[in-house]
Amino acid sequence: MKLSVVIPMMNEEENVAPLFERIREALKGIDYELILVDDGSTDETVPRMKALADARTKIIVFNRNYGQTTAMAAGIDAAEGELIATLDGDLQNDPADIPLMIEKMQESGADVVAGRRLKRQDGVFLRKIPSKIANWLIRKSTGVYLNDYGCTLKVFKREVAKELDLYGELHRFIPVLAEMVGAKIVEMNVRHHPRIHGESKYGLGRTFRVMSDLMLMLFMQKYRTKPMHLFGGLGIASLGAGLLINFYLLILKLLGEDIGQRPLLTLGVMLVLVGIQLITTGFVAELIMRTYFESQNKKPYRIKEIFVGR
Repeated sequence: MKLSVVIPMMNEEENVAPLFERIREALKGIDYELILVDDGSTDETVPRMKALADARTKIIVFNRNYGQTTAMAAGIDAAEGELIATLDGDLQNDPADIPLMIEKMQESGADVVAGRRLKRQDGVFLRKIPSKIANWLIRKSTGVYLNDYGCTLKVFKREVAKELDLYGELHRFIPVLAEMVGAKIVEMNVRHHPRIHGESKYGLGRTFRVMSDLMLMLFMQKYRTKPMHLFGGLGIASLGAGLLINFYLLILKLLGEDIGQRPLLTLGVMLVLVGIQLITTGFVAELIMRTYFESQNKKPYRIKEIFVGR
């Protein structure tokens, strides 16, 4: 099978019929499967999908709402195509861009083609401005330089998509996850349409979740296989500062000064305790990391190719 199209769905009953129509029109001549993952819809989304499903369609129905990232992960796990495309079910992404992205992938030799919403049809203050700020932060902190991390429309090679390890709400960080497995990523301008039916599931409330996930991404990107470098470094700095402060206060005490009421004493003791705790956390994190890789017979590296000369 050439292509698997993965679409998370939640309360999109009015978009189901036009979505099927646009998918079928856009992918004529391509051997594809359509994987729809219902993320706990409470309306008629599932019955309408079942009514329109054909032999190319696979519907995965969750027993409750788990979130867009989990729905996307379930769809990718079920995908059988050589290429895997992801897009939203609200018709703001245009399925007609998928064949163009496949061409872009073939021309560039990329492993991932990420969509960039050139003329984004969303509210300025609730969607565009927070998104621009988030994109800038992700770009500067991770070193993965894309213009639009939030666009769901992407096309992956199968082997890359299957390695993404999507958990929590990390779908915005898919390019970072792909870069961590050594994927070559290119960006392509895609169309973006205004939402006609239903309501957006996202607003300013997700900004704090994005910031939390960004901190997790930075840890995963830089310290996943060497957590002691982070916790040990911070712990040694804190422990060293605390010992210096306490040594200074000890000298003052020996010179006859009263140090019992000094806030500096509290700070020194606290820094020593925090330093010991951080170093201990580093040891525990190292053990967890080693258990993660060794218990599943995983390696902390991926080999692209082995060539044997003759």
